Amino acid sequence: MAASSTNGIIDLLENLLKILKEEHAFDRSDDQPVVRFRYPAYLQKKMPISLDDNPASSSDVETAIRQTIRYSVKTSSPHFHNQLYAGVDEFGLIGSWLTDMLNTSQYTYEVAPVFTLMEREVIQKSLELVGYPLMPDGDGMMCPGGSIANMYGMMLARHEVMPQVKKSGLCSLKSPLACFTSENSHYSILKGANWLGLGTDQVYKVETDEFGRMKVGDLKRLLMKARSDGKLPFFVNATAGTTVLGAIDPLPEIAAVCRKESLWLHVDACLGGTLLFSEKYRYRLRGIELSNSVSWNPHKMLGAPLQCSLFLVKGKNVLHEVNCAQARYLFQQDKFYDVSWDTGDKSVQCGRKVDAMKFWLMWKARGKIGLTRSVEQAMSCAEYFLKRIKETTGFRLVQSHYQCCNVCFWYIPSTMRNQKETPAWWKKLYEITTLIKKRMTLDGSLMISYTPLPQKELGNFFRMVVNCQPPPTKSSMDYAISQIEKFAADL
Repeated sequence: MAASSTNGIIDLLENLLKILKEEHAFDRSDDQPVVRFRYPAYLQKKMPISLDDNPASSSDVETAIRQTIRYSVKTSSPHFHNQLYAGVDEFGLIGSWLTDMLNTSQYTYEVAPVFTLMEREVIQKSLELVGYPLMPDGDGMMCPGGSIANMYGMMLARHEVMPQVKKSGLCSLKSPLACFTSENSHYSILKGANWLGLGTDQVYKVETDEFGRMKVGDLKRLLMKARSDGKLPFFVNATAGTTVLGAIDPLPEIAAVCRKESLWLHVDACLGGTLLFSEKYRYRLRGIELSNSVSWNPHKMLGAPLQCSLFLVKGKNVLHEVNCAQARYLFQQDKFYDVSWDTGDKSVQCGRKVDAMKFWLMWKARGKIGLTRSVEQAMSCAEYFLKRIKETTGFRLVQSHYQCCNVCFWYIPSTMRNQKETPAWWKKLYEITTLIKKRMTLDGSLMISYTPLPQKELGNFFRMVVNCQPPPTKSSMDYAISQIEKFAADL
């Protein structure tokens, strides 16, 4: 590999592309392992992880790059179903590389003129997709992940009910602020309560039904309880696509409660928001347009490169009003162009990575029609997988109905079938789930996660996630089932 210099950078990139090909970095075929799993002690010994005073040789650098690829998880494999993300869309990848190569921040038009235009277009189209008013009556921004996007929702909700907190701090509150979210929601709501100084004790967990959806009746009960506890309800988080079960809360009913009680309704659609691209499936998010704010991660399910997260909000200039600090050295008001294009002061960040380019290029290259086709193919394969699980001996669903791209299930080995399902039997099944997972990962043939659901008193079960990238097929669904059967055959 050539030494790093201005003249040699093209050679470096060309050599990198060669290495990526030779190491099957983007191989979507069946003949490459999802992962060559090695324990930490092995990799510490095998790879030149240490950082030294002297520069490494070109050959050592190339070896490190090859080993990094070799021992990393290949999310582009058709058999990676471990997370709510998987392989990257190729146009999104090109957008990501361009972003990193040009290496600028999103905060001003001055240093990111093209990217500023792209971000605004992505926000406008996303507002339209959700059913919100367009800019300037709606607004949004790219965020470093869905947890931060959810926190933006909490921040704006707090400002809505107690705007003086921005200047006076929490000491100006007469009553603690209470927020509400389902017991199956993302843990970022707890983290947001911590970071915003509300305290995790002020997060009320709403019970869910048999399909993992928020019970509106229990929400009403907890609102009354919070008030009787001397707290001021201000924020409700509904989830459109829970992390484990992919459940979508009853948004119209929750919106009606929030409207009656004058509460901010935020929808965590980090996973399920992608369904908005499909006329066939978007009805499952009916009522999302009634919310005050939405978070959505195109890097989940859709295949945009990590990270690619959106926060969208109703209301003119609300992000700027809440977050602006008027840093004159960066956001000068006497610039030679329209400073309304400078977006940094509406963000909690200063330096802000350009995350819009990759999503913009995906949308530009594929069109909404192409993105719709990807979503519907993924959902079709998830439905096929669900049907196969129902029909195949040994498999048992955690629940019979799923609203998003997740399917949760157990596999019961033949030796455990037709036995009395005692607590000891269930304990053994939970342990077998982890063992099957271990065997598949060490073999490198398949990656599917497992998880407990303690709020429903359930131990470990498999969570199959079907993403848009790489494009799933019925064959890849059948393969997952056959591999689980294979690695559980002697259990």
